[in-house]
Amino acid sequence: MAWFENPAQEPLRVPTAALWAVCPKCNTYVAKAEWADACKVCPKCDHHARLNCRERVQLLTDIGTFEEINAAVSVNDPLKFKDASGSYAAKSQAAIQKTGMGEAVLTGTCAIEGSDVVLCVMDFAFMGGSLGSGTGERILLAAEKAVTLHRPLIIVSASGGARMHEGIVSLMQMAKTCAAIAKVKEAGLPYFSVLTDPTTGGVSASYAMVGDLNIAEPKALIGFAGRRVIEQTIKQKLPDDFQTAEYTMAHGFIDHIVPRKEMKAFLAKILRYAGF
Repeated sequence: MAWFENPAQEPLRVPTAALWAVCPKCNTYVAKAEWADACKVCPKCDHHARLNCRERVQLLTDIGTFEEINAAVSVNDPLKFKDASGSYAAKSQAAIQKTGMGEAVLTGTCAIEGSDVVLCVMDFAFMGGSLGSGTGERILLAAEKAVTLHRPLIIVSASGGARMHEGIVSLMQMAKTCAAIAKVKEAGLPYFSVLTDPTTGGVSASYAMVGDLNIAEPKALIGFAGRRVIEQTIKQKLPDDFQTAEYTMAHGFIDHIVPRKEMKAFLAKILRYAGF
């Protein structure tokens, strides 16, 4: 019969990655469209997966209002650093090619529900969102731009800490960025800090924690040293929720925890309250 004589056809196969996203926390499969609509927030466990800086800008700003500034400021290699895995210059170039960014922070002017601000957004994909001299310089220039334009400053942090390939020059950015933010406050302008997963190391020890309001996404990792280092140092077991946004807020270090999809509206509300 004909159906026995016709050659078998290969079934249409669509790659799994084209159809599904996988929550990095609970491994739940989520349809790509649903994942995008949820802004990469897992519908099962509420894990807020990491966004790159362009995705974050799209989420927070009014359409068509973001204009990048300080794009010419890029990575500096004062120590000509090399280790067993290669040179810092090669690693930074790989990060630039991978992310399409010249540094670990994107800075620009924009509007948030009609309120004009200067916005800085860190990207963990660029060398772990580490704080290097170029990162600090971009934030300094953004703060000066906020003063010149008389606009509030908002920084969205996502970082593993200082970029030790630059040695003491990297650590100096902690003081440099805090001094820049002090100029913003001296000008009578608000500075709002948004902490996302993770905000750690030299960034958490500097500009991320000096906002007029410190705001975090749910369950974001916020801290300085890592859990294992602390436990080995103090010889004690830390609580399971240690260094989560919720734990940090309960101990008075941040002011609000705001779900990702509500962040733009929350920022717009406090900007209007501040008179902008």
